[in-house]
Amino acid sequence: MIGIGALVACAAATFPGYRGPRSDHFDGHRFFNEEPFEEQSPSDFARWQLSRHRGEWPDSGAVPAPAPPMRVGDGVLRVTMVNHSTVLLQLDSLNILTDPVWSDHVGLEGEVGVRRHRAPGIVFDSLPPIDIVLLSHDHYDHMDLPTLVRLQERDHPRIVTGLGNPAYLATQGVRGAEQLDWWQSAQLGRGVRVTAVPARHWSGRTLSDRYERLWEGFVIEGKHDTVYFAGDTGWGRMYGELHSRWSRFTLALLPIAPFRPRWYMARKHLSPDDAVRVAQITRSGTTIPIHWGTFELGDDGESEPVDTLAAAVAKVPAQCRPRVVVLRNGEHAEITPIGDYADSLPSARCARLP
Repeated sequence: MIGIGALVACAAATFPGYRGPRSDHFDGHRFFNEEPFEEQSPSDFARWQLSRHRGEWPDSGAVPAPAPPMRVGDGVLRVTMVNHSTVLLQLDSLNILTDPVWSDHVGLEGEVGVRRHRAPGIVFDSLPPIDIVLLSHDHYDHMDLPTLVRLQERDHPRIVTGLGNPAYLATQGVRGAEQLDWWQSAQLGRGVRVTAVPARHWSGRTLSDRYERLWEGFVIEGKHDTVYFAGDTGWGRMYGELHSRWSRFTLALLPIAPFRPRWYMARKHLSPDDAVRVAQITRSGTTIPIHWGTFELGDDGESEPVDTLAAAVAKVPAQCRPRVVVLRNGEHAEITPIGDYADSLPSARCARLP
């Protein structure tokens, strides 16, 4: 019979954590948020499960959209919504993919876990060559190992992620990933740079490795545009700092679900109303919601997050109203350079700074 100690040792070997110097968000063993939150107890989870009021999630057999172009040139920012937090960003002749997920389930080996209700909007084999993969954190609906293996075998992309994740990925056959701490930057190509930025979330693939690898968002600075990919996050004071470092974003990709029940989700997930405030504070030219409509992770229904977002935007006075573009799986948009309408952006004073 295997003892508890042996099981813990096995888990530690399988799910290696990060070891490095202490910082303002790392105690030498585990990471923590700038604004720590009280961990929810098993009784909180049980309370949620016993009182659930699930929204509707009809399955869809929608046909994926046509293949994106192989590249786009300088001065063009093209964004394609694949599914969940998987977005194809094409700018300055680079193809960047965020949190790629093509598995039928988000869970162990892409076979056990939460199943998808919506097909990926782009067939995997229709993807253009991927140069860069940005991984926000290690949760199964963001770090999908079968998809990463396929990408590495096909395109050998450069993978950029948070502290501790490359060591874990290497144990799973995905080698060569690079790690960035919050506020560290790396060049992605000529005139294109990425900076890892704080998120208010957590990490862990099992109950034994929580907080052992870093979670983060990314800011991509191109020759003409600046894109904020928030990954997965709750509300936090980092949005004020983002505004102080980058006065505005051409595009913000913001998660809006799961947000119900709010008493359970608020610590670690933005709500649609929160996303409106983030768009205002960061003076984002265009906001595209992500992290909705593919996997049922909370009580909100398939379209409830974007319906709630539309209602939240409509309540905002015109002078403070952010520009929101909703893309469903497979849909794309070319984002107008922010210089064309910078004077009409909402003032950061429209929203209360965190």
